[in-house]
Amino acid sequence: MSTPTVPAPAAQQAPERPSAARRLLRDPVAISAAVTLLLWTATVLYSPSFAGWGQVVTLLTVASFLGVIAIGQTLVIIAGGEGIDLSVGATATLSAIIASRFMAGSDEGFLTAVLLALAACCVVGAVNAVGVLVFRVPPLVMTLGMIAVVTGFIRLYTGGRPEGSAAPLLRTLVTGDTVAGIPGVLWLWLGLTVLVIWLLRRSPFGWRLYAVGGNPSTAYLSGVNTSAVKFAAYVLSSLFAGVGGLLLLGYAQNVYTSLGTDYMLNSVAAAVIGGTALIGGVGGYLGTAIGAVLLTVLDTLLRVAQVGGGEWGDAPRQIIYGAVLIIVLTAYGRQRRLRQ
Repeated sequence: MSTPTVPAPAAQQAPERPSAARRLLRDPVAISAAVTLLLWTATVLYSPSFAGWGQVVTLLTVASFLGVIAIGQTLVIIAGGEGIDLSVGATATLSAIIASRFMAGSDEGFLTAVLLALAACCVVGAVNAVGVLVFRVPPLVMTLGMIAVVTGFIRLYTGGRPEGSAAPLLRTLVTGDTVAGIPGVLWLWLGLTVLVIWLLRRSPFGWRLYAVGGNPSTAYLSGVNTSAVKFAAYVLSSLFAGVGGLLLLGYAQNVYTSLGTDYMLNSVAAAVIGGTALIGGVGGYLGTAIGAVLLTVLDTLLRVAQVGGGEWGDAPRQIIYGAVLIIVLTAYGRQRRLRQ
């Protein structure tokens, strides 16, 4: 009696790879770029003058300040551990106030003013890092408390009346025309964008940052000093916020105590809209830069459409900002690949 042969199992088919078009539709960076283009088109339909080259340059210039401040926010969020830095707005204001006091409208103290301002910002970042890493204070609570500390210091330092103004050299670096009417701040933003993308994707620090954000236990067992990486992320966050504050000083030429307030939540929104997951380990700066432009175009559209103002102030625009962020979180936050 012959033994029946067992049929060979059918070859398992490899999972079907999504098409390029489908991958593009799932890419947060591509989605943000498309939404930005749609919003800009709507703005041009409301006011055709915004299609001019000068208006485009102005829009990108305004977006650059948010884009620079959001660099550090992106690094902190990628580092994971529910990382977020709500103190970037206050830190940017601190940087501008210290720099303006030492510049006093003159180029003589330019370098000293810049170094002192950025050093003060690094201290803020270091204190944030120590609170989060050593004393285990949740990042949201730590950086929110730091806002009060920095704001109180600013009031003591200025007596409630900031003094000084931007050095002519800083004004020239920020607003001075170069090629085709492009101000210097846009070239600086472009250079920082290339540098940060390289830092995240090609440098050992960037690889460690993603590893810590993705799985800190595995990163630690692989020999990564997770505390040092997160410490560096918080210090860099405050440093880039300080750079943003200096650029704002060069643009506005004078300072006031709420100079960087609007950048606190907008920097988070820019990062999230660009595809940086709040769980950490996923994202990049290119998306954040596009997110900064998107929010700027959205604000421009709302102003052109005369949303807000009057007795309501900026409240309607803030509601729409929040709605946009909620929609983006709903769209991106449930994607399985963002949770791996």
